[in-house]
Amino acid sequence: MRLRKCVACGTYTLRERCPSCGERTGSPHPPRFSPEDRYGKYRRLMKMEAKKLNGLNG
Repeated sequence: MRLRKCVACGTYTLRERCPSCGERTGSPHPPRFSPEDRYGKYRRLMKMEAKKLNGLNG
């Protein structure tokens, strides 16, 4: 069993579903750091594209 956090209300629990609102829960922990970041290039590209879209829409 691992600690989980509700994506909707932010409640911490050990269950797959939130006892407060019934939404799904996910891991509250960040991904592990790796100096050999194989997907860093793609993540940075997605961030740049998101900034461009936000600049056009907002």
